[in-house]
Amino acid sequence: MPSELPAALQLGRLQLRQSLASDADFLRALYRDVRSDELAATGWPPEAINAFCQSQFDFQRQHYGSYYPDALHYLVEQDGQPIGRLIVEDGPDALRVVDISLLAAQRGQGLGSVLLRWLCDCADAQRQPLALSVEPHNRARHLYLRLGFVQLPGDGLYVTMRRAPTKTEPAE
Repeated sequence: MPSELPAALQLGRLQLRQSLASDADFLRALYRDVRSDELAATGWPPEAINAFCQSQFDFQRQHYGSYYPDALHYLVEQDGQPIGRLIVEDGPDALRVVDISLLAAQRGQGLGSVLLRWLCDCADAQRQPLALSVEPHNRARHLYLRLGFVQLPGDGLYVTMRRAPTKTEPAE
């Protein structure tokens, strides 16, 4: 199924646009920011943290490219400044949130909710489920549950969650 997701979009205070090669430095910094709490607990020196983040960022990008080759990679901006990323694949069985990340300073302001509600609307319009995977202790799980996601059985490193499409009546 060809994606019905736009290449760029305005969502209230947020702008989404396709991520470019020139965004790589921001995306690396975002990766490190998202992992900052767990990295602080390691006690590693800054150069070890930098090397670890670089290698893991590269590995993640390669993994996403291999497993989600048709995914759309959005850069999330607010007031013209990058604040996060959203990677979405419009697959044959579901619209999948591959990754959603916001800088720590922007979390807890309802911006993730804006992005996810938009994706729920897109999935509903296409009459598809919306799926994602999340770490078991990630605070975002509560948001996903509020939006109607249910946890699927599994025993992996990540919890798989799925939201059934809301029944919408065809327009007359």
